[in-house]
Amino acid sequence: MSVRPSWGSRLGVILAVAGSAVGLGNFLRFPVQAAGNGGGAFMIPYFISLILLGIPLMWVEWTVGRYGGIFGHGTAPGVFHSLWEKSRFIKYFGVIGIFGPLVIFIYYVYIESWLLGYAWFSLTGAFQGADARSLQAFLRGYQGLENNRYFQGVGTAYLFFLLTFGANLWIISRGVVKGIEWLNRWALPLLLVFAVTIAVRVLTLGAPDPAHPDWNTIQGLGFLWNPDLAALKDAKVWLAAAGQVFFTLSVGIGVILTYASYLRREKDVILSGLTSVSTNEFAEIILGGSIVIPAAFAFFGPSQIQAIAGSGSFNLGFVTMPLIFQQISLGALFAFLWFALLFLAGLTSSISLLQPAMAFMEDEFQLPRKYAAWVTGAVTFAACHPVIFFFHRGVLDELDFWGGTFSLVLFATVEIILFAWVFGMDRAWKEMHHGAELTIPRIYKPIIQYVTPTFLILILLFWLMQEGLPVVFLKNVSAANQPYVLATRLGLTLLFFGLALMVRWAWRRRRNKGRGR
Repeated sequence: MSVRPSWGSRLGVILAVAGSAVGLGNFLRFPVQAAGNGGGAFMIPYFISLILLGIPLMWVEWTVGRYGGIFGHGTAPGVFHSLWEKSRFIKYFGVIGIFGPLVIFIYYVYIESWLLGYAWFSLTGAFQGADARSLQAFLRGYQGLENNRYFQGVGTAYLFFLLTFGANLWIISRGVVKGIEWLNRWALPLLLVFAVTIAVRVLTLGAPDPAHPDWNTIQGLGFLWNPDLAALKDAKVWLAAAGQVFFTLSVGIGVILTYASYLRREKDVILSGLTSVSTNEFAEIILGGSIVIPAAFAFFGPSQIQAIAGSGSFNLGFVTMPLIFQQISLGALFAFLWFALLFLAGLTSSISLLQPAMAFMEDEFQLPRKYAAWVTGAVTFAACHPVIFFFHRGVLDELDFWGGTFSLVLFATVEIILFAWVFGMDRAWKEMHHGAELTIPRIYKPIIQYVTPTFLILILLFWLMQEGLPVVFLKNVSAANQPYVLATRLGLTLLFFGLALMVRWAWRRRRNKGRGR
């Protein structure tokens, strides 16, 4: 058995996990969710979810990942089998931990490529002087939703997709230290510098329109943070807050588990996990909450801000923000910093989504890193094309539902029940503290065993009833789009069962070679 790689330093793994978590959700999804779900009231269920859901799951994934690494496993099928050796089937539940990241990567990398394109457009002045209607047309043309004076087809978008996909494949092929750790060591600090620079510029805008002195960034912060406590009666606000915590910390995906598997046995997971959580929350709450909504409020005022916040992350990021930057000095530079920041955040996240599949092939089939990269790259490259060419047919939304929502909650639920109840809470507590420099408060023992699993099951049930079933039964899909959605589901089914067959094949190889766990 070949020697598994390990992180070059403790800082390296913390930055890698933080880089996986710090993504588009911090700077686009979070302000939209907060502004659209009661403002400051949203933060109450958000912090409750962080304490009862996010942090416990973060510790669990760091711990089970490190534990699985002892037996040469870096992905959920092997880790789950290590936790429950007597079960013949538990490893197949772990397939979700490879399936989910791959599905998210398939559409995420395309959106990430838009950011690279828009960073270039900001420098070249491609949309300089465009009004809101023109910027919307620019985005729709770039996405291939319409042919207009800006774009004829998706040729330009496809070029930036190729560049972005190639960058991801090159970085991931270089390995854990020379690829993932190397990227996060410079990209994460740089994107935080960009974010701080933009946040400072936004917060010093004052009142851009002298006719409306109350339209300023301080009032914008008030719009985002002043609580509408009546919103707490709405179950959707609580579901939105819990969902945001899932997205922002990258828990329930399987990525942290894989990253933690490269830790040495004696390395701390408690303090390291908290450090990565703190980095992510700083990026999300302090920086993400200080850019988009305050800037939009200062330029468009209270009458339009609700509509802007409800227009979605794409409109906020690709239409509203460029429109704002055009109205300030050095606007082209700040627009470039904005899209470069989002691109780097996307890149550090997207490479983490490829790593579980890479680790699976390296650990279970002993494929050299380069070969594993080519196999993963070939499969995902082919799978990206329906997203690019049938973007307007609901393919992206379908992938996001199954890979970016359903798989996350289901995987996290299975993972924590397996860890706390099958592996055993006493053993789990001891394993979490092995090599730890910090002791977890005892209150977290019953939280991890009882509260977090219950919280997850309730989220899964309520979410399925409120949002899941309408999607499953195509309630909001037009008749014209249904064949494309069904074809996407068929492709996802084939991908899942293909991965399950690979797991079966891998375990047969292990038995034949007498490799034990």
